Amino acid sequence: MVIAERRTPRIEEGEPSNSDGPWVLLMFSLPANQASRRVEVWRKLKQYGALSLPSSGYLLPNTAANHEHFEWLAAAIRKYKGQASVVEVNAIDDLPPAQLRQKFTEARSRDYEQLLRELRKRSAKRGSADLARLRRRFQQIVAIDFFTSPLRSRVEGLLNSADGLVQAFPTAVGKKRKEYLNRTWVTRPRPGIDRVASAWLIRKFIDANARFAFVDDARKTPRAVSFDMFQAGGFGHRGDDCTFETLRKEFAIRDPKVTVIAQIIHDADLEDEKYGRSEGLGLDRVLIGWAHEGTSDEELLRRGMEMIEGLYQAIT
Repeated sequence: MVIAERRTPRIEEGEPSNSDGPWVLLMFSLPANQASRRVEVWRKLKQYGALSLPSSGYLLPNTAANHEHFEWLAAAIRKYKGQASVVEVNAIDDLPPAQLRQKFTEARSRDYEQLLRELRKRSAKRGSADLARLRRRFQQIVAIDFFTSPLRSRVEGLLNSADGLVQAFPTAVGKKRKEYLNRTWVTRPRPGIDRVASAWLIRKFIDANARFAFVDDARKTPRAVSFDMFQAGGFGHRGDDCTFETLRKEFAIRDPKVTVIAQIIHDADLEDEKYGRSEGLGLDRVLIGWAHEGTSDEELLRRGMEMIEGLYQAIT
């Protein structure tokens, strides 16, 4: 394996990284009699979300925070009588950037899958302290989800439902839909099955000229209509309804084929088998696969909406 690299200077706390390489690599060794220190270092690497390379070393995206993590850990390793180097990495010949990003995403997807299993097993009798623990674990995973795993929104939805959160959003029933014409609708990046289906519903039944954009915080776009976001003021999960179901009810969309799609999207998004519909699982996996390929948010939304339109046309 060929790595283009150069040793980086130690970064003081709060100092931004001025490096050119997209990755930062930690290589280290510890004496054989330092087994407990080795476990301590491994736990820190796991906490930082570092990727273990097949040959040697641990990799992170090259940010100031990640630099600081590795520099701090390298100093600790040297204190334990070991050797450590923090290196800027420009290229790895047998691991292209897209493949490295995919490996990071797959690692976080495994973390989210484990959290999903815990959420599904969680009994209603278990208290708020248990749910708070799961929420803390979710935030820890998000902090190292450098390339936004497609499963992140799935966990957000289940946590939302488990906590009984009801977002404050305008009631559209009884209002004229012209209030929502020619508007921009915003949602989080990396759209999954619920968000692409919701966008399709908006474009087909609410506003054929609706525009879509992706933001991390809906409060930064107060004039836009948000959907499937945590912040209040938009359309999202409500009780045990996914966002698609909320939009269908709030806009009183009574097309029987949309009712079927709502059940399909619910089961695919929340995976609670409420309606016994499995059709959406394949669509969801296709979206996740495209996201792993690095498909842009806009293209994911476009392709996803086309799939939902095909599903709509196939329902008799």
